[in-house]
Amino acid sequence: MSVIFDKKNILVVGGAGFIGSNLCDELIKENKVICVDDFSSSNPKNIDHLLSDPNFVLINHDMSQPLDLESLEELDKFKIPFQGIQEIYNLACPMSAKDFMKNRERVLLANSYVIKNVLDLALKYQAKFLHFSSSVVYGLRENSSINSKIDEKYLGQVDISNDRACYDEGKRFAEVFVNTYRQMFQLDTKIIRVFRVYGPRMTLGDDQMLSDFIFNALNNEDIVIFGDKDFSSSLCYVDDVIDAAIRVIRSELSGPFNVGSEEDVKLYDVAQKIIKLTESQSKIVFEDNKLFMTQLNIPDTYKIRNELAWMPVVTLENGLKKTILDLQASRQNLNF
Repeated sequence: MSVIFDKKNILVVGGAGFIGSNLCDELIKENKVICVDDFSSSNPKNIDHLLSDPNFVLINHDMSQPLDLESLEELDKFKIPFQGIQEIYNLACPMSAKDFMKNRERVLLANSYVIKNVLDLALKYQAKFLHFSSSVVYGLRENSSINSKIDEKYLGQVDISNDRACYDEGKRFAEVFVNTYRQMFQLDTKIIRVFRVYGPRMTLGDDQMLSDFIFNALNNEDIVIFGDKDFSSSLCYVDDVIDAAIRVIRSELSGPFNVGSEEDVKLYDVAQKIIKLTESQSKIVFEDNKLFMTQLNIPDTYKIRNELAWMPVVTLENGLKKTILDLQASRQNLNF
C-alpha cells in the first residue's frame, strides 16, 4: 500500500538560475523543495527570499559529482530515507551567453556526468523526472520565413565540429541519456524543449539582449542588437514555461514537447516597445552576431496544446511590463 505524504519532496537541479528559481517559487507553494546549484552561471540572490522557508533547502553542489541526499543533515527534516523524492527537475547547464567559451567544459559535464548523476537519483527513488532540453537540438534557424515552425518530429541539423557543439549536440546527447534510462529501467522520464524565454531574474550584462535592452533603456543608454533589423525570435514568458513543465511532469506522457511562443517577433520591434514602456531616450544600434546569440527556430506547439491543453497566456507586452518592474527593483538595489 502506497503512503500518502502531506507534501512532496521535490529536487530542482539548477534551481538558483533564472528559470530554476522561478520554478522553485511555484513549487514551494505546496511542496518541500531541495534546490541544488553550484552557481557556475546563476545568482544566489535569485533564491535568497526562499532560504527562510522551512520547506526549502539549498545545497551548493556540483552535480558532475554524485550527491548522497541522505547524508546531509540539513535534509533530515525531509525524512528522505522514509519518504524518498517524488519529482526531479533537471535544469543544470551553464547558460551564460557572454562566458560561453569559458564554460565549455562545464557544459560538456552538464550534458553527460550531471545528467547521469541526476538520473541515478531518480532511479534510486523512482521519482518522476523532467529534463529541460532546448530548441538548439533542432540546429540553427535556416529558414527565416515567419511561417516556418519546427515540430518535435524534425530531426534537426547540428554541426558537431563548431564552437557551439558542446551545447547544441550536448543537449541532444542528454536527451539520449534520458530516453535510454526510460527504456532500460522503465523510469518515468519526460523532456521539454524550451525555446527562448524571458522574465524576472534574467542575468544582466550577459549578451542575452532582452534583459540588457531593458536595463539600458532604464539608463537611457544605447540598446544593442547583435545582428540586423530583421533578427527575430520566439519569446515566451517564464511563468508560462513553468506551467508547461509542471503539466508535463504530472502527466502520463513522456514527450518531448516543444515549449515556447509560436509568435515570431523582431527584436527591433521589441526594443522599440521597451523604449516606449520605459519612456526612455535610448537609441537602437546594431553590432555583429554573437556565437551564442543567434536566430533560433520557431516552435510548433500543437503537440502540447493538443495533449496537455497548454499554451502561453502572458502577452509580450504584459511580460515585458513584469520584467521591467523586476529590473527596476534590481537597478535600485544596485544603486544605479
